[in-house]
Amino acid sequence: MTIQLSELLSDLREDHRNIAIMLNLLEREIGQIRDGENPDYELVHDIMRYMTVYSDAVHHPKEDILYEAIKTERPDLKDGLEEVEPEHQELSRLGAALRNDIEAIASEAAIPRDRVVAETEKYIALLRHHMDWEEGDLFRRAASLVDAEEAMFVEISRLNTLDPVFGPEREHSFANLLENIKNLSKT
Repeated sequence: MTIQLSELLSDLREDHRNIAIMLNLLEREIGQIRDGENPDYELVHDIMRYMTVYSDAVHHPKEDILYEAIKTERPDLKDGLEEVEPEHQELSRLGAALRNDIEAIASEAAIPRDRVVAETEKYIALLRHHMDWEEGDLFRRAASLVDAEEAMFVEISRLNTLDPVFGPEREHSFANLLENIKNLSKT
């Protein structure tokens, strides 16, 4: 499947808004751990499952397609893009480790609370910093391609691009997460 570069850029910006919602929920729950309270570990697990199933497996590869389009079409704009893939790998590694810790806690393994808090805070900070850079720099570079050539298309056929939480067909397994997102928007 091919889509216009402008559509891909729009999708990525929407993904960032959705990921920010997830990070806000995650931050709220981790705050409870930090304060010595019991968070909703099922919710934390659902968030990290979304982050590893969608963000790492779909969103970041879509961004990689965008990076490649910039490198190919506008090599003069590629400076600094070599750090993107290693950052995606680090985010994926941190997300998987955090998800494993949460699954271990659900299985009643003894995982130090301060380790979970520290890992989660590191993950949130890195991901927010990464998204801020993309919004302020990378997406601006990509927008210059869109402005220059409105009909530029990119190939995304190798990706299942449906968002299991925010997309048109929401997965039932994320019901708890969806309910928390609704409640977050009410406050």
